Amino acid sequence: MNLDSARAKLAAVPDPEIPAISLVELGIVRDLRETASGVEVVLTPTYSGCPATELIADDVRAALAEFGDVTVTMQRAPAWSTDWITPEGREKLQRYGIVPPQCSGEQAIRIVPSLRCPRCDSGKTEQLSRFGSTACKSTWRCIECLEPFEYFKPI
Repeated sequence: MNLDSARAKLAAVPDPEIPAISLVELGIVRDLRETASGVEVVLTPTYSGCPATELIADDVRAALAEFGDVTVTMQRAPAWSTDWITPEGREKLQRYGIVPPQCSGEQAIRIVPSLRCPRCDSGKTEQLSRFGSTACKSTWRCIECLEPFEYFKPI
């Protein structure tokens, strides 16, 4: 078996909630291992109550089916961190209209971000809600262009 081919397939699996970014770029793919009958993929969900966890596991199994039996293992410790989002993933989030985390998860408790609008790049923004479409995002609005946008909160 060629694990590089399996990694390439895995890198193309989009996150079901943010399809502009892959599971690998989001940082939830922790490991890929060869087994006697196929492959094992170790995933860490973005948070323990993520409603997309089963769908993600199914998508991984489907993407890697040609490599034999696909075992998906959920590893919840250490907990996922926004620090694990790759630089490419951060760029893709920005282009998609979601501002990526502006600080590390450890700094999040102490720092209130000053965000730039992902559409017009204005620094005049305001937080509308601490929670967005999912628990890991908050809702903001640009005062210049009046467009709402989401911010991926540091975890």
